[in-house]
Amino acid sequence: MTSDAEVRLPRAHSEPLDAGRSRPRVGANGLWRSPAGWTRPYLWTAVAGDAVCALLSGTVAMLVAAVVHEPTTVGRPALVLIGSVGWVIVVAACHGYEGRLAGVGVGEYRAVAGAAVRLLALCALASYPMSSGRSPAGRHALLIYFPLLLSSALLARYCLRKSLHRARLHGHASDRVVVVGRDEAVGTLIAELHREPVHGLLPVAACVPEGVTDVCGVRPAGSIHDAVEVARRCAADVVVVASPSGLDGLELRRLSWELDDLGIDLVVSPGIVEVTGPRISIRPAATLSLLHIERPALHGVNAVTKEVFDRVAAGVLLIVLAPIMLLVAVVTKMHDGGPVLFRQTRVGIGGRDFRMVKFRSMVPGAETLLNAVKLVADDGNGVLFKRHDDPRVTSVGRVLRRYSLDELPQLFNVLRGDMSIVGPRPPLRSEVQTYGVEAARRLRVKPGLTGLWQVSGRSDLSWDESLRLDLRYVDNWSMLLDLQILWRTARAVLRGAGAY
Repeated sequence: MTSDAEVRLPRAHSEPLDAGRSRPRVGANGLWRSPAGWTRPYLWTAVAGDAVCALLSGTVAMLVAAVVHEPTTVGRPALVLIGSVGWVIVVAACHGYEGRLAGVGVGEYRAVAGAAVRLLALCALASYPMSSGRSPAGRHALLIYFPLLLSSALLARYCLRKSLHRARLHGHASDRVVVVGRDEAVGTLIAELHREPVHGLLPVAACVPEGVTDVCGVRPAGSIHDAVEVARRCAADVVVVASPSGLDGLELRRLSWELDDLGIDLVVSPGIVEVTGPRISIRPAATLSLLHIERPALHGVNAVTKEVFDRVAAGVLLIVLAPIMLLVAVVTKMHDGGPVLFRQTRVGIGGRDFRMVKFRSMVPGAETLLNAVKLVADDGNGVLFKRHDDPRVTSVGRVLRRYSLDELPQLFNVLRGDMSIVGPRPPLRSEVQTYGVEAARRLRVKPGLTGLWQVSGRSDLSWDESLRLDLRYVDNWSMLLDLQILWRTARAVLRGAGAY
């Protein structure tokens, strides 16, 4: 992987771009450079990574086939090479090498997973005409090959994306963006782009109504009707039109034509916040292209799927983690002789109360000392009370909180159906009484043992940021999102950031 220090952001050009945009220059180490020059090396690295994963997986599968003396209808070295080329072709057919998906969202992962399913189907079809259903590579080889290929390809893509994200956090390997629209809309959009720079869109100029001198730290370079000229002058890769923009449909159409002639992408923001791609689609109506926002997915069959996953996962985790939970219980009891568990009423789905259980991390009777502790300091977010040096927390409790071991008994809440493995933080009744209309939407799903709030900072988050993450989860739930959060939870727990 390349180091972040070696990745360079492209510099703006002053010459017209229609005469021929600067071609990407790739250094000796395969680094991405020049205007949008990170895209091609990134995608070629992805191709190389997929090919290597296929080669290694095929080699291991063929060795297994040789050990068990499984016959194949094609030579093993040839099968490994054919499988590697075929894998790259199928990933490409599934849009796994598109620059617009590079490092953003889950599109790349979906493409890799979809490619594995399609390649498996192709192998099954190729095996069918064979006598007795024998596959060209052998059944044992295929049983080894596909799980190994899928897991290694996903891991390779994950590592490549993380390298790109680290570069983008330092302002490198990003597309240069000109933002067009009214000053308030442009300011909001630029602020959101600065909030999470891993998306790879770097605002370099703004086109706003005359009289505006600064937009969220980005210099205005012209009016909304000067977008094409500003994009040429700034060597932009993308023009983003904010909403409201002050441009009508015909003007947007003409803008797309002019930018297309220059090889510059046009992106239009619909002005809808915290709604992810899978919920948005285009719905044609007469000569119009209407933006269709799907309902949140957590209902019907999806809700049943999540319920089954939660119950099964909780049962398995309770069995696997039983020795650790027993050890924590013994240490907690021996420390001060107090109760092992702490029970507290929390608010669940639909505003219904339930008794949440945790390992006790504070001195016995800690709730009676709350008011006195609040008078000294409150490091919380205005709604939830927290203190970095809470004197009620025991020495054992600090270790439990550091690694979230105190929350393991909540698996029993999941097993009973009060909580989910992933979801918003379970609130107190006193917190719910302060909720407005937006915050009350958190109660449309079960609270979770972990969630976006935990993997994004936990107690270090402000109330507004915590609410924004919870609402994002409620509105954009998917099983893939749950799996992503679980993957990130392991890292968050090991780091212990925001745990106090």
